[in-house]
Amino acid sequence: MSARERIAGARRVVVKVGSSSLTTLPGGLDPARLTALVDVLGAVRAGGREVVLVSSGAIAAGLAPLQIVGRPRDLATAQAAASVGQLRLVQTYADAFARHGITVGQVLLTADDLTRRSHYRNAHQTVERLLALGALPIVNENDTVATEEIRFGDNDRLAALVAHVAQADALVLLSDVDGVYDGDPRIGPAQLVHTVSSPDDLAAVTLGTAKRNGVGTGGMATKVEAAFIAAHAGVPVVVTSTPQAAAALAGEQVGTLFEPMGRRPGARQFWLRYASRPRGRVLLDEGAVRAVRERHASLLAAGVTGVTGDFLADDPVELVGPDGVVVARGLVAYDAREMPALLGRKTGDLAPEHRREVVHRDEMVLVGRHVGR
Repeated sequence: MSARERIAGARRVVVKVGSSSLTTLPGGLDPARLTALVDVLGAVRAGGREVVLVSSGAIAAGLAPLQIVGRPRDLATAQAAASVGQLRLVQTYADAFARHGITVGQVLLTADDLTRRSHYRNAHQTVERLLALGALPIVNENDTVATEEIRFGDNDRLAALVAHVAQADALVLLSDVDGVYDGDPRIGPAQLVHTVSSPDDLAAVTLGTAKRNGVGTGGMATKVEAAFIAAHAGVPVVVTSTPQAAAALAGEQVGTLFEPMGRRPGARQFWLRYASRPRGRVLLDEGAVRAVRERHASLLAAGVTGVTGDFLADDPVELVGPDGVVVARGLVAYDAREMPALLGRKTGDLAPEHRREVVHRDEMVLVGRHVGR
C-alpha cells in the first residue's frame, strides 16, 4: 500500500491548521475560512474516521477584539490576546462542528505537558478518551500560560508530537502554501517537491521561515521539521494548503508527501527522542561511545568522565562523546551529586547500592548527530 493510500485509509488522522489559514491581521478570526475547514473535517468524520485537530489562531483571534495592531512582541500582551482569542476560536469551532452533529473538546498543552513523562501519558489518555466518547479533540498550545522557556515555538512540532500521542495513522499539515518548493515561489521560479523519502531529498532546498500575513509564528522550515519527526516515527505526512485539505485526506496527489521513514517506536522511545527535555549531560569516553552506539549497551560508571547539570535520578539526560557530539538520550539512574564519586570506576569496585547501570539500555535511545528538535 502506498503512503497516499495509507492516508486515504487512515482510521485516525491528525490535522494541523495554521493561523494564516484561519485569520487575517486586520480582522482577526475569519469564520468563513474556519467553517470551510470544519465542513471538510465533518465529512471525514461522517466517513467513519477519527480526527484530532491541532489549531493555531488563538493569539491572532484576540488581536481585533483588544484593538491590538500587529502580532504582540512582548509575552504578556501575547498571553492576553490568547486568553481572549482562545475563547472565540473554540466557540466558533464548537458552533461550526455542531452543525455536523459533532461535539468538540478543548485540549490546551504546554511543552512541559509533553516533556514530563507523567503529563505525556495524561495527554494520551485525555485524547484517547475524548475520541472514545465520540468527541473531536481540538489541541492548541496554551499560550495564556506558556513562557518562552517552555514553548513549543510553533504548532507544527506540537502536531507531530500529538500524532504520536494520539497513535494517529496520518498527519496533514495545512497552511497558506501548496507544499514544499525547491525555492521561494514568491520571488522566482520554483518547483513543488512532490515526495520526500529521506532528508537527503531536501538537502539542497532553502526553506522559508516567514508567513505572508504576519499572524503566524511558523514557516516551511518548521513544517518540514515536524514532518520528519512524524515520518521517522512511521506516520505518513502531507504538507499542503488548507483549500486542498479534502484532497490530501483522500490520498490525492496534492502537496508534498513525506513517506514513512521508520517504524512506529514505543511511547517511551519516542518521548525520549523528541519530547523529553534533557536536564543535564553525562560525558563519555571513547570506549563508552562505541559500546552505546555500536552494541547499544548500557552505560556503566567506568565509561563516564564527567557530568553537567543539576539532574535527579530518572531525569532525561544527554550522553555526549569526547568530541561534543550527542550520542544518545536516556533516563539516568543517579542524582548529579552522586555521580562524581562514580566516575571511571569499575562496577565491582563500587558499593552495592551503586552497582546498577548509569543509564540502562532499555531507558536509552540513540540520536546520532541530530536530535530532531
